[in-house]
Amino acid sequence: MATQNRKRGRLPGSDPTSAEDTTIRSRLLSLQKGVGCWHARVVTPQALIFDLDGTLVDSLPGIADSLTRALASLGLPPHKRLAIRGFIGHGARGLISRAAPAGSAEPLLAALEQAFKADYDLTWQQGTAVYPGVAGVLAHLQRRGIALAVLTNKPHAFATSMVGSLFPALTFAAVLGQREGIPHKPDPAGAIEIAATLGLPMSAVTLIGDSTMDIETARSAGMQAVAVSWGYHDRVALEASMPDALIDMPEELLASWV
Repeated sequence: MATQNRKRGRLPGSDPTSAEDTTIRSRLLSLQKGVGCWHARVVTPQALIFDLDGTLVDSLPGIADSLTRALASLGLPPHKRLAIRGFIGHGARGLISRAAPAGSAEPLLAALEQAFKADYDLTWQQGTAVYPGVAGVLAHLQRRGIALAVLTNKPHAFATSMVGSLFPALTFAAVLGQREGIPHKPDPAGAIEIAATLGLPMSAVTLIGDSTMDIETARSAGMQAVAVSWGYHDRVALEASMPDALIDMPEELLASWV
């Protein structure tokens, strides 16, 4: 990883190579004196593993619309978007189990999951957007030599399609979604697999996400945990889980790793 821009007091954007760098630099200057809720033990990583939904992208509108249509197709009652917000993060079956009526039998759950996936496959792009500032920060981190990866409980096919479509200019070392036979977060298997692919020790990797599940995953894998407040989960719960850092905007990642 490049080291010339990590000298004390020098901003990562201090050698602007693009208009994007200049914009990021202006945001960093406003953050320099007080950056989120960072702890002294947080160190600059060699790789960052990001959660997807609620961390890199706002996918709630697309998920909610597809789920509502799937429920209607089977004559099941809908949920308000705020409730669906709380269903996200546990994979497709976790979403369906929370959305279906209590005590639903397996055939109904399977049918609802199939209906949701079929609808979402065709429509997710209409209700998914990258959070403001995220793409520029990821590009800046990559130019500084930090490896990027994604680990999500979203089905693997959706995850790879979404990342490829929404971040075409970026290179991710790995994009792992929920795969058959492999435990999903908070099990650390996926995070450990990514670190092994990169040939890095766990201590050199930071996992970033919007849920307590992401924090638990990082802890179980022996990685640093950074929580983000702009996603779908309660800030009080995030604070109670004591991540290594809790940030309120993407640029804080850069402002804190100088």
